Amino acid sequence: MPNKLKPAVYIIGAGPGDPELLTIKAHKILAQADVILLADSLVPEEILQDARSDAEIIRTKNLTLEEILPLMVQRVRSHLSVARLHSGDPSLYSAIGEQMQALAEAEIPFEVIPGISAFQLAAARLQVELTVPELVQTIILTRISGRTLVPEAEELSSLAAHKASLCLYLSARHVGASQTKLLHHYPPETPVAICYRLGWSDEKIVVVPLSEMVKVTQEENLIRTTLYVISPALAKDNAFGRSRLYHPEHSRLFRCN
Repeated sequence: MPNKLKPAVYIIGAGPGDPELLTIKAHKILAQADVILLADSLVPEEILQDARSDAEIIRTKNLTLEEILPLMVQRVRSHLSVARLHSGDPSLYSAIGEQMQALAEAEIPFEVIPGISAFQLAAARLQVELTVPELVQTIILTRISGRTLVPEAEELSSLAAHKASLCLYLSARHVGASQTKLLHHYPPETPVAICYRLGWSDEKIVVVPLSEMVKVTQEENLIRTTLYVISPALAKDNAFGRSRLYHPEHSRLFRCN
């Protein structure tokens, strides 16, 4: 029998959707947890395939934070282990900050288990490296202002000026404004990967020029669960520079000549 989990809240990054992309630690916790809270609008049911048959499953898509927190607190105080599943990685756009603060105030122990983010799976699916020597060496993860405002210093127009590999989350409803801001700095032919429901059974990825970003989004009727990757690294005809890391002329501490 596996060791019983300590009563606590385990905040787990469920990844983009593919259950096989869960970390080993996440798998182990899900297989042992007494209670699983599932953000079911963003996390597929397949994630629960290894859960205990007697685990209590609580779906939270229709619940507010004020309804979710007492559930977790009560279960842990009843000496149960609670797995709280979030999509992607908890460090990005997961609203765990207020949950951790409330749990700490209630003196409820918790642990955060990281997960794969959508931008990482997008790069894997596209078979690209987002940091290409002599072309682009910076990745920006951001969003455009919507119901959650972006600080003025982080406005998309300012970030686009870096012409980095830019991964745009939570912005499909505002794709028109996004495209306009991006075109101030990126050439119209810059490749954009439009990634819908990465890791799910109905995943869809299409690469188009930046100038067609709005048109294709609207044609595909994408309004949520969409990631945009804007990057010169996506261009097929670029002559990429070579990394120095494994170059024969590069001196390394552990390489003997």
